Amino acid sequence: MNDLFARHRKVLPDWLALYYDSPLEITHGEGRHVWDADGNRYLDFFGGILTTMTAHALPEVTKAVTEQAGRIIHSSTLYLNRPMVELAERIAKLSQIPDARVFFTTSGTEANDTALLLATAYRRSNTVLAMRNSYHGRSFSAVGITGNRGWSPTSLSPLQTLYVHGGVRTRGPFADLSDADFIAACVEDLRDLLGHTRPPAALIAEPIQGVGGFTSPPDGLYAAFREVLQEHGILWIADEVQTGWGRTGDHFWGWQAHDRSGPPDMLTFAKGIGNGSSIGGVVARAEIMNCLDANSISTFGGTQLTMAAGLANLSYLLEHDLQGNARRVGGLLIERLRAVAAQLGGVREVRGRGLMIGIELVKPGTDEADPQAASAVLEAAREGGLLIGKGGGHNTSALRIAPPLTLTVAEAEEGAAVLERALRGPTQ
Repeated sequence: MNDLFARHRKVLPDWLALYYDSPLEITHGEGRHVWDADGNRYLDFFGGILTTMTAHALPEVTKAVTEQAGRIIHSSTLYLNRPMVELAERIAKLSQIPDARVFFTTSGTEANDTALLLATAYRRSNTVLAMRNSYHGRSFSAVGITGNRGWSPTSLSPLQTLYVHGGVRTRGPFADLSDADFIAACVEDLRDLLGHTRPPAALIAEPIQGVGGFTSPPDGLYAAFREVLQEHGILWIADEVQTGWGRTGDHFWGWQAHDRSGPPDMLTFAKGIGNGSSIGGVVARAEIMNCLDANSISTFGGTQLTMAAGLANLSYLLEHDLQGNARRVGGLLIERLRAVAAQLGGVREVRGRGLMIGIELVKPGTDEADPQAASAVLEAAREGGLLIGKGGGHNTSALRIAPPLTLTVAEAEEGAAVLERALRGPTQ
C-alpha cells in the first residue's frame, strides 16, 4: 500500500485529496461492505460519495452491464440509442417537470455545467444566483458558482454570481429566528438583492447541501423563493446530484420538500442513478432544453453501457421501495445518533433526512468548528471497520453519513455503535 501511495503522489495532482493518514485501497465490495487490499472488511457508510446507491456488486446491475457489454458498449449520441431513450422516458416522468426533456452527461459537474449553459442562453444573462455554502462541481463554471471557499480554487468565472442566504439553517445572521421568520428574512434578502442587480438567469440550489455538510433550510424556503423568482422570469435549477432518487426518505427528489410553487424549471442528477457507472444529466422543460441555436452532442453521455446500468438500478430501487427503506432505517439511525450526541459536548448537531445524515463537530463548550476532531473520528471509525465522509462550510467539521439505500436495521445499529465509540474519543 505504501508503494501504491508513493506512485499515486508521483503521477497524480497534489490537490487530488485522499482520506486517511494511511490511504485506503478498496479492491471489492458486496452489499453494504467493501474490502481493502489487506483483506480488511468495512461497513460502507459513504458509498463512494453517495454514488453506490443500492448496493455494491448488485447482481441485477452487474447482469445488465455484462449483457450490454457483450452487445455494444458505445456509439455516441449521433445514433439512436434504445437504452438512452428508455431511461430518459422514465426520468422525465419521475421528474414531474411538464413536457420534460432529458440530456445525459457523464457526471454531476457536467450536468450542472449544462444547466448553467441552458439557463444563460435561455435568459440571455450571465448572472446566476447561488446559495452560500454550496457546491456544484469542479468545472470552470461550476467552481464559479460554488459558495464554499474550500472547493473554490479561483475567483475567475464566466459567470457573475450573487450569493443568497438560506442554505444553512443553524448558522449565519438568521439562525436564531423561527423557521417561518427565517424563510421570511431570506425572501426579503432575495428581494433586496434583485433590486440591485441586472436580471439573473437562474437560481441554482441543492435542497440539502452535500459537500457543505448536509445542511438545509426549513421546508418551503425554495417554494417561497420560487414565487419571487417567477415575478422576474428567473429560472430555478434544483441540484439533485446528492439528494435525488429517494435518498432523503421523505421524498424522491429533494425539491419536493419545497413543492408549493411546483417543480423546478430544471433539475440536475448524477451519482446514485448509475450505482457507480458514470451517469449525470439535466431534466428541463422543452422550451428551455431546446433553446440552444448551435449544434451539440455528447460522446460519452448516455452510452449503452451506462444506460443499461441506470435502467437496472432504477428498476431495483423502485421495485424494492428503497426510498421507504431510507425513511425507516434512516429515521432510526438519526434518532440513535442524536441520543449519543446529547451526551457529548463536542457534537453541535445531528441533522439530515433519510440516509443523508450530517454530524457537526465543535470544540466542546464553544460554537467553533473542530476539523481536527472530524479527522480523528474519521480515522477512528475506519479502525472500527466503518467508512464515513467529511464536509462543511467555513471549516470541514461535519461528518457525512450516506450508506447504500439497502442498509438494514442491524447494519445501521452496527455502524451507529462504531460511530459512538469514535465520537466518544475526540469529542468528550
